[in-house]
Amino acid sequence: MTNFRSDFLNILTERGFIHQCSDEQGVDALAREGKLVTYVGYDCTAPSLHIGHLLSIMMLHWLQKTGAGKPIALMGGGTTRVGDPSGRDETRRILTLETIEDNKNQIKTVFSKFLSFGDGKADALMLDNAEWLASLNYIDFLRDVGRHMSVNRMLSMDSVKLRLDRDQELSFIEFNYMLLQAFDYAELARRYGCNLQMGGSDQWGNIVTGIDLGRRMGIAHQLYALTCPLLTTASGAKMGKTASGAVWLNEAQLSAYDYWQYWRNTEDADVARFLKLFTTLPLDEVAKLAGLGGAEINEAKKVLATEATALVHGREKGEAAAETARTTFEQGGLAAGLPTVEIGREALESGVGLLTQFVEAGLVASTSEARRQIKGGGLKVNDKTVTDEKAQLTETDLTPEGVIKLSLGKKRHVLLKAV
Repeated sequence: MTNFRSDFLNILTERGFIHQCSDEQGVDALAREGKLVTYVGYDCTAPSLHIGHLLSIMMLHWLQKTGAGKPIALMGGGTTRVGDPSGRDETRRILTLETIEDNKNQIKTVFSKFLSFGDGKADALMLDNAEWLASLNYIDFLRDVGRHMSVNRMLSMDSVKLRLDRDQELSFIEFNYMLLQAFDYAELARRYGCNLQMGGSDQWGNIVTGIDLGRRMGIAHQLYALTCPLLTTASGAKMGKTASGAVWLNEAQLSAYDYWQYWRNTEDADVARFLKLFTTLPLDEVAKLAGLGGAEINEAKKVLATEATALVHGREKGEAAAETARTTFEQGGLAAGLPTVEIGREALESGVGLLTQFVEAGLVASTSEARRQIKGGGLKVNDKTVTDEKAQLTETDLTPEGVIKLSLGKKRHVLLKAV
């Protein structure tokens, strides 16, 4: 393992964040002097980021915490209008300007948990590339920027080449995405002295294209690239995906309890790696937890879940989620902290379809899936296994607390609350 002079690169290396770097020594020297001005871009394609974005957010966090420089969180108010083809087999859905703006405002809320914003030298900035992209004149842009871009090189990029090799359509608007991202880097370098772009490994081609464009457009200082790996679990599954969808960072899309449960269900072989990447626990403590074997590994998973949840949702909610899980699983109780979905008492008076309620509670994706779960004994109402797919939920199913507990397996529970 390389020993760097800066705390920033040493921490990223020890914790497993680094996949590729254009010039490790150059980045190390700037980090040691606190002179990195570093950005990561986040398109506004949904009202929340998901845990696939957490690696780069954590990298910005460590940049600021180690005093290596100034972080920039760049909202893609402009590039979202085009759609990044990287890692995609089909064209992204074009969103309205109103939807993009709403998504952007909701996405912003997570960054304050990881970064300190302000006007100081090392304080983080939050910018929106619509500021310079939305007002571009197309003819001027082609003349001043497009002339520096090689179509031959663009066709060789993985984000383009893979789609073409599979005979999958790549729209002209998507083909221009890397040009816009490259221009972002050059513009941030010109306006703010930005000298490092970070992102996932799938962004390497876009980032180095930005370095080349900056040089061709006369940016005097050296630009650098640093990427983190695209993670999969030990069993090969894509990180951050579950049967019910993405693991969102905003609580409006995923409760703190469900977020805690995601980390609690980590595979044994991933515990040490995830403790390094997704918590700020000292590495000696991580090593102790990672050394736990047998049944004790579950204690390490609980620590991972609580610490990871505390970073995104706050310490209070992280510990509350842990207590809810303890009450529900270890004591067999009905914890008030479980995710709750409201249902009208009038509906219960006449009876509501059980299958539909499991879908609306988010425990299954469809009534067909609910039927399959019933055949396997996977669905429960108030801890009793469901055997009749035509069953109705009524007021008689309400517990003394005025709720109905729906369960999928042993670890996923939702309360239906009568209102």
